[in-house]
Formats: sequence, structure tokens, C-alpha cells
Amino acid sequence: MQMSSKLRWNLLVQNGVFVVLLAAMAALLAYFAQQYRVERDITQNARNTVSQQAREVLGKLSGPVKVTAYAMRQEVRGDMRKQIQGFLTRYQQVKPDITLNFVDPREEPKLAQAAGIRLSGESVIEYNGKNEHITEYNEQSFINALMRLMRSTERLVMALDGHGERRLNGIANHDLGEFGKQLGAKGFKTNSLNLGIAQEVPANASLLLIANPQVDLQPAEAQKIRLYLQKGGNLMWLIDPDPLRGLQPVAELLGLVLGPGTVVDPEAVRFNASPTMAIATNYGRHAITDNFRLNTAFPMARQIGINDNDGNVKEWRVTRLIEVAPRGWVETGKLDGKISFDKTRDVQGPVNIALALERNVNERVQRVVIVGNGAFLANAFLGNAGNLDLGINMVNWLAGDDSLITLQPRPTVDSSLDIGRGAQYLMVFGLFIFLPLTFAAMGVIVWWRRRRA
Repeated sequence: MQMSSKLRWNLLVQNGVFVVLLAAMAALLAYFAQQYRVERDITQNARNTVSQQAREVLGKLSGPVKVTAYAMRQEVRGDMRKQIQGFLTRYQQVKPDITLNFVDPREEPKLAQAAGIRLSGESVIEYNGKNEHITEYNEQSFINALMRLMRSTERLVMALDGHGERRLNGIANHDLGEFGKQLGAKGFKTNSLNLGIAQEVPANASLLLIANPQVDLQPAEAQKIRLYLQKGGNLMWLIDPDPLRGLQPVAELLGLVLGPGTVVDPEAVRFNASPTMAIATNYGRHAITDNFRLNTAFPMARQIGINDNDGNVKEWRVTRLIEVAPRGWVETGKLDGKISFDKTRDVQGPVNIALALERNVNERVQRVVIVGNGAFLANAFLGNAGNLDLGINMVNWLAGDDSLITLQPRPTVDSSLDIGRGAQYLMVFGLFIFLPLTFAAMGVIVWWRRRRA
């Protein structure tokens, strides 16, 4: 076929227009790529995105935050400086006055020694004249360090001891050891208190924790707790369906009404739990539970009430904090066999299982939280739903750190990928056998058709 000059010219124009349009499109794409940035976090728990709670914490930092990372320029485990820079960048976008400086501990050993650096990759966070060290770069470590720096003074949690209580440093399933570790990570100092030896509850205690004593307190010990409350001390009291073990005078002082029985919640079956596991989804309007949207679980809970006609109670601002079992009841009979509601003796739900009390005494604000369950913070149940979050919120409120009732960082739930043996074989077959054979077959077919053409 003979190509005329006109046809040749038309083809040249078409090709020229195509090239010009292609170049223009590439230039536009390059321009928009510079002007606009779209990111999507596809991790299971959005752990590479700054959470709303973390944004709130950063917003409460009134001054600049200085981060000094002691990392070598070249390391066997990779470029730590790049990893640290990438981690902090998203927080600098929320709070621009977070500054990052790098120091090579090998080149500046005296600076590293003065800062107390123990290993390469460790960072020192400075805020408001105080500093914290971190070695793990995730939201939980970073925000917890900032929260510790935000506390104006040391917060001391004293846990009653000597009567078989749940211990804040215990490792048994019924103990509160994991909860104690979380308190330590957030800047609280914890200690035990044996009132059989101590003359009184220390004046510098931010709060006293009573967690289910198993033997009776002596009258003198209960009197020391009463005096502590009368002076304006803060209290967190976890009460199981067991007897009060000598703490009746404390309950009378607070005007508590503690009926017999255990909460039964038929709705727990939906969560694959026992009916004696009360699931809380409804909370009172209070600083502890504002914007709290997590379910919490309370095994073997008891009803907590207040005597509104008690003269002592009228001094307090009382909030009914947690309501459970809207279709359940308080079972006063035995819990073995088939459990059913008996209208002649059981109490129909919904059931309140926690109170928050607040009053002004001795020119200070006094706060008390009573929960009709101690197991919800125990090692065996702390990881259930929002139990840890709720417990930390309670302690923050009792310690007067209302502004820190915000963040419980998300765990990294997708840090590893488990692939079954069958899936592994399928991937190997697909990548190394099926795809190469497919491409080879397509090449043979194209070659054969061209040869026949």
C-alpha cells in the first residue's frame, strides 16, 4: 500500500497531538501529586494513624515538645533514624512544635552518658522541664510518656493489704498485677498499705484502693479508713458479693445500700459469656464515662445503692455510674443448676453496680468510686472489652487528673501474618509454576500466530 503525503501528514499530526496530550497529562499528574497527598491506613487496627484520643492529648500540651533520639547513623538492624523520623512525622502534623534532633551516641558518648542512654535508638522526650525515655516507637509508648510528663505532681496509689486483698503487684488470676503495671506506665506510683502496722493512710496518697479483703479488718483499721475519709481522702472501693469483712462502718459513713445476691444478665449469652457476667453498655453522665463507648464486663457483680435519706449522703454529689442487666436481675438464690428469675425474692433489672461520689471538704475536692465488682480489673479479666480503659479513667478522676481521662492507646493486633501450610503451597505454585507457564504459553501462541500470518 502506497502512503500518500497527506496521509503521512495526518498520521504525523495525530502522533504529535498524542505525544503532547500524554506529556500534558504526565505534567498534571506530577503537579497534583505535589499539591495533594492521599494516604490510607490499611492496618487492621489503624495503628499507623493518629487516633482521635491521641489528638486530644496532643492538644492539651500547652508548650513545645523536644525529642532527642540517640541513634547511630548506620546500624545492623536498619536505619533507625529513618524509622524514628517516620514515626514522629504524623504527630508533628498534629502538633507542629514537636521537634526532633538526632545524636549519634558513638560520636557523642558524653552527651549519651549524661542523658542516661542505655542503648542505641533510645529517645528522650522533654516537656515542661521534665523528661521521659522511650525505646519502643508506637502510639501507646509515646502518648503514655507524654501523659506522664503532663502530670504536675507524683500520684501515689495506696492499696490496702494484709487481709487477702487483690494485690496491685500480684500475678495470680484474681490479683490486679497487670492493672498495676498499666498505672505505673501512666505515671502513677503504687504501694501497699497495712493499717495493722501503719498509724494512718499517708497524707500524700492520691487515693486508697480497697480490693476485696478476705478476712475481717480490726475495728481500729476500719476507724483509720473512716478518719481518712473524714479528712477528705479519695477512695476506690471494689466490693464483691462477699461479706464486707469489717468495713461496715465505712459503708455506713458513705450511706451505701448493699443488698445480697449476684447480678444475672441473660444478654451475656450473646457475648459467649456466662449469665453471671454482667455486660455494661450504659453509663451515667460523668467525667469518668464521658465519650466512653466501650462495653465492659463484670463477672459476679453485686448491686450498689445509696441511701438518699442519709444525712451524710446529702453532702455528696452522687452519680450512678454503671447500669447492667436491663433484662436481667439480682439473683439471691443459689447459682448452681438452671438460674431463673423469682419475683418473690429477686430484684428486677436494670441494676446499678457503681457509684461516683464527690464533695468539698477541708478546702479540697474529695472523690470516691465504689464498684460492685473487683474481678473486672483482675489479671484474668482486665483484657475484656473496655475494662482497662474504665479502670484507668476511674483512677485518673480520683487523682484529680480529669484532663487525662481520654486515651487508652490501641494495641498492635496485626504485627504478624500467619499463613497456613495449604496457602503457602498455593502461593508457591502460583508464583513459581502457574504464572511462568502461563506467560510461556502466551508467548508460544503469539509466535505461532505470527508465523502463520
